[in-house]
Amino acid sequence: MLDETRSFPPTEEFAKQANAQPSIYAEADADPLAYWRKQADRLSWTNEPTKTLEWDLPFAKWFSDGTLNASYNCVDRHVEAGKGDKVAYHWWLTPRRVTHHHLRRASKMVAKAANGLSELGVKSGDRVAVYMPMIPKPL
Repeated sequence: MLDETRSFPPTEEFAKQANAQPSIYAEADADPLAYWRKQADRLSWTNEPTKTLEWDLPFAKWFSDGTLNASYNCVDRHVEAGKGDKVAYHWWLTPRRVTHHHLRRASKMVAKAANGLSELGVKSGDRVAVYMPMIPKPL
């Protein structure tokens, strides 16, 4: 009933400017640890990792001794680099472009909410449920 066979290849112009080119597959196959270390070097780390992979089957730990802030890497560093007005993602349901500036303002609101919960006595390990609809709100 739900047999989807359509394909949506990118335009040649888009493919040429993409970060991921076909050569990445050969590079990753040749030395997977070096490949992922190179990718990790593109991030901003609070504490640089010295270990790439710890493999104790069935558990794998990537960059276990490193520390980073995911929000900073996804939003703040792009705003700091002057790319705040660039589109971070396109919301498909109600066509809307969400920029890095929008996300930064939203993250500040999340921080305010977290601080408010802290002031109410919520601490690490407590469980809190917050309803958040899946609709980006204009900020």
